[in-house]
Amino acid sequence: MTTRVFAGRTHAEYVAFLVHRISGVGLSIFLPLHFYVLGLAIEESALDGALAWTDNTLVKFMEIGLLGLLGVHMAGGIRILALEFHTDEARKLKWIQMSAAAGGILALVYFISAIILGGT
Repeated sequence: MTTRVFAGRTHAEYVAFLVHRISGVGLSIFLPLHFYVLGLAIEESALDGALAWTDNTLVKFMEIGLLGLLGVHMAGGIRILALEFHTDEARKLKWIQMSAAAGGILALVYFISAIILGGT
């Protein structure tokens, strides 16, 4: 029964679809929290507390993951736009690989810049 449930859901296009949806959910959870912290800028003491919390190493790694999600989601959206133009199978796979690479590179660049600037 389980093999029938996952039949046809192991190819790269389905995985790219799933990653795009999961990154969208992650971003939709993050953005309200981000706007809430920005809203704390009205009161300086509340903002200072929120900014002190963001100095936590775990939060820094979550920011790296968030940036990776943003890159993957953006590249996945570009992949979907490319599919609208009816690309062939080889080009679809190329777009999937480029989407994954773009998200990883974006997160890596953020991580390296945070180390160079002394953020983590």
